[in-house]
Amino acid sequence: MGSTKHEKSFVDFEQPYEQNLIGLKGIVIFAALLLLFIILGFFLMWALEKVLEDDARQTKGNTNPLAMSETERLPPEPRLQGAPGFKVESEHGPVNLELMAPQAEYLELQKQWKELREHGEKNPETGAITSMSINEAKEKLISQQVKARSGQEAEHAAAGSKMYFSDSSSGRKASEKRR
Repeated sequence: MGSTKHEKSFVDFEQPYEQNLIGLKGIVIFAALLLLFIILGFFLMWALEKVLEDDARQTKGNTNPLAMSETERLPPEPRLQGAPGFKVESEHGPVNLELMAPQAEYLELQKQWKELREHGEKNPETGAITSMSINEAKEKLISQQVKARSGQEAEHAAAGSKMYFSDSSSGRKASEKRR
């Protein structure tokens, strides 16, 4: 039973160490191919850089159609007062408020609103009146001689105007009268 016959293998059981079976041919082929691919990658990247540089030189004079203008680069309103481009739009053009007091925006808007209340406003395209002063509106209403409604329908509308939705009706029906 003590047979010394072994199956054929790379291991030599008769020697006190293992045989080192490194295939030098495989390592040399791998290193050569790796060097070849590195050099090929270098030349491809070099060619790509040249193509991109030529394209950049050709388009350098052309303006980019998607480039934003100086006003488009500004952040949306409202901006800080000290920021470039801080302004209020008015019918006479933009009012520049750079480096002015913090309440300058409010004062300018108040001036515009006062002018609007006194003189009204017309649509620039159609010329139709979009707003008018309160006194003008009163005069116009009086000159039209508007007739007041009368009869059962008017009394019903007047009674309905005094009603309001209460908590107890849960918003379903106007049930309470104003006093």
